[in-house]
Amino acid sequence: MAGESHRSDQILTAARRSLHDQRAGGRRNSIGRRSAALKRQHALRQVKRAAMAVLGILFAAMAVGVVIDGIGWGGIIVTMLAIFAAVTAFAVVPKVKVPTRDSLSKGDVRSLVGRTELWLESQRPALPAPAVQLVDHIGLQLDALGQQLDGLDPNAPAARDVRQLVGETLPGLVSTYTSIPRHLRAEANAGASPDQQLTDSLGKISAEIDSVTRQLAAGAIDNLAITTRYLDYKYGDAIDAPKENT
Repeated sequence: MAGESHRSDQILTAARRSLHDQRAGGRRNSIGRRSAALKRQHALRQVKRAAMAVLGILFAAMAVGVVIDGIGWGGIIVTMLAIFAAVTAFAVVPKVKVPTRDSLSKGDVRSLVGRTELWLESQRPALPAPAVQLVDHIGLQLDALGQQLDGLDPNAPAARDVRQLVGETLPGLVSTYTSIPRHLRAEANAGASPDQQLTDSLGKISAEIDSVTRQLAAGAIDNLAITTRYLDYKYGDAIDAPKENT
């Protein structure tokens, strides 16, 4: 009962967040900070490539102008059209590459979070509304988990557990669901429809991600408590004591 209540609270929380985003003008495209950062990095690379293409076109136009003593209005128009075509091409293609499901668990565990967030974003259109809300919530959880992974030894047992949970179990669940024909996903089977089974399983994965994040953060929390007690012991009286007039 406690687990069911926890998952129900997660769904309601995600639903309220989704409603708030819609009232504010729509859901953001990225489900987490890590995937958003990957998109920004890709966009920055595209801007740099477009700038290099524009400089190349201008250099070529100048070179031709020197050779033939000016390119005239026709040359200027061609140059502007070439610049426009180059900027448009880099603005449209190639888009950020979405990792494949099989590649998620093969990379660096520190980049696993961002790649999994990108992959989940690509799957959102095929999921039922309650599952989409949970996926958005899981995106926020993955951001918190990613902070713990940044300082984790890639060969540690915890890193292998995270790789299996985030890089294999989670995408495997979603892929299994999306392999079911759409017209069968809402039909009850063994007491629950695939839609319901997916939502329930995502709730369990969400709870497990939260548990893993808490376990990884336990050391830092304990260290902070020890430091706080030490400061209270060594400086507490001095801080609390009233200052004497000199």
